[in-house]
Amino acid sequence: MQKFNFTTLFISKALCPEGMSQKIFRDKTTEGLGLRVTPSGKKTFIFESWVNGGSVRIKIGEPKSWTIEQAREKARAFKVDTDKGINPVETKKQNTEKNIADKAKGVNGLVAWGEYIKWGKVRGKRGNQPWGLRHAQEHENMVRVGGKILSRGVRAGQSKIQANGVLYDLLNQPLKEISRDKVEQWLESFLDRPATARLGLALLSAFFTWLSNHKDYKNAIQLDACKNLLKSIPKPKAKKDFLQKEQVKVWFEYINRITNKVIKSYLQILVITGARRNELASLKWQDVDLTWYQATIRDKVNGTRQIPITPYVGKLIDDLPRVNDYVFCSPRSETGYIAEPRYALETANKNAGIPHLSIHGLRRTFKNLSEWVEMPVGIVAQIMGHEPSATAEKHYTDRPIDLLRVWHTKIEKFILDEAGIIQPTWEELKEQKKLRLVK
Repeated sequence: MQKFNFTTLFISKALCPEGMSQKIFRDKTTEGLGLRVTPSGKKTFIFESWVNGGSVRIKIGEPKSWTIEQAREKARAFKVDTDKGINPVETKKQNTEKNIADKAKGVNGLVAWGEYIKWGKVRGKRGNQPWGLRHAQEHENMVRVGGKILSRGVRAGQSKIQANGVLYDLLNQPLKEISRDKVEQWLESFLDRPATARLGLALLSAFFTWLSNHKDYKNAIQLDACKNLLKSIPKPKAKKDFLQKEQVKVWFEYINRITNKVIKSYLQILVITGARRNELASLKWQDVDLTWYQATIRDKVNGTRQIPITPYVGKLIDDLPRVNDYVFCSPRSETGYIAEPRYALETANKNAGIPHLSIHGLRRTFKNLSEWVEMPVGIVAQIMGHEPSATAEKHYTDRPIDLLRVWHTKIEKFILDEAGIIQPTWEELKEQKKLRLVK
């Protein structure tokens, strides 16, 4: 094997022969030291030797950063290690991992949580599908900074100063310090709010699972911080808020007194369609067909689903202003559609003398009222976007939109009759559409 005396002149003139992917020149004076030259002219000092019966090669550095003597000194140190049976490549890898882990342990939990949210918005958890807008917002709310003065949506006895997010205080410390004891202490402070504690712990556990699979953070956390803690939280009682049949008339009366046309239409359509809050709120005009009276809305089970547009719903939608891409627009909202209709709903409920009724309670109302017209369970589930439970529903039943419309129009008429509102006919809808187009 030919060896060369490494000098500054030799290194400057060393070239890789044409047709070769690289050329390695070996130093005469230092065992194991080499100079690798590529066709592009890049030059690197390397060390090559044998350890534990196998060959090893490790990069030292480039001549523009290392002098020849420095490279020789480093090569001699590597040779001492290999003579002792120590693999310098493995040592370097272990040191790198340790440095990364040490650095990651000092990262604030809120910083890592921010990285987690960015990852979720791009990749998410279900087949690399991004998180939905509400799911991402839920994560952001968990670590929001409090102190904001609230002017709306504050119930009696509640502070008007917005508190920190549920996980803010727990995550506002280095990752290495988030121990099982601290998570348990955090849980104890929320035992009077079991639903909040369960949601916070579920999101925190998913976060720690992500950390445990992250190349930089997996060795920086205490893996048992969140394990098997769910059983310590009392199970929240099932919510049963919904409109009784005899409450429908007064509820519609006070909802229709709301001056904001978008909000009052949105709340009424929630009751008549049984849709989830954000499924309906984020409905775009491009997904509404007022010729064949059907709409495509988001669905958390299948991505999207088609629902019929019934006569009264069609009238409400056709009366709405076309301000932006969204049917239920809100120019002041960051998303472009209504974000917080609870204040209007709670005000109407209070004025109507109706006990607490949440946005999701309107979805439960549709389900309960559908039983008064003996609406088939499968049709109710398909309209509401419930995941099919029976084998026949999953694999064999695919009801066309016109069949859904027959039953949906029937439940709408029942609800409107109870509310004292006359259901428009399809002919009236067509006439309304013509008048709008003329205007």
